Amino acid sequence: MKLLEGEHIALRAIEPEDLDFLFTIENDETFWEVSHTQNPFSKFLLKQYIENCHLDIYEAKQLRLVIFEKATNKNVGLIDLFDFNPQHRRAGVGILIAQQFQKQGYAFEALKILIDYSFLSLHLHQLYANITSDNHQSLSLFKKFDFKEIGIKKDWILVKGKYKDEVLFQLINEK
Repeated sequence: MKLLEGEHIALRAIEPEDLDFLFTIENDETFWEVSHTQNPFSKFLLKQYIENCHLDIYEAKQLRLVIFEKATNKNVGLIDLFDFNPQHRRAGVGILIAQQFQKQGYAFEALKILIDYSFLSLHLHQLYANITSDNHQSLSLFKKFDFKEIGIKKDWILVKGKYKDEVLFQLINEK
């Protein structure tokens, strides 16, 4: 089995052919809360992003990968390492699965692959995730991988006039 490949899905770099998929995902307002987005993205802007996302994680301080289903070669989501800090060997994790592919195990498999890649290939010491307290699916997902709740940021996210708490999770590589 390849490094960025699981049983049903694989992770890969973003390609120019992913423009329409990115456009759909980035402009889906249901995801704006978790991505801290307030405006729609133009195809022009996303095309520029794709042209520049070839940068190494050490240069860009982030890595965005497409999650695709191996059997159909369909894009099902995105997974990110962000706020990458090589000095302290840590990064944040973000994951997004398109609505029609949710609750099918793709997020679980993608997170497993990303954790292994982060610890075995990038030699990170820790990963962290920020999840709103009402995002029960994500809270459950990260707990399955032994991410520990280390704090709550009260009234951290303002959504439609109401504040939400954000839970901070951390996974330390003990090996």
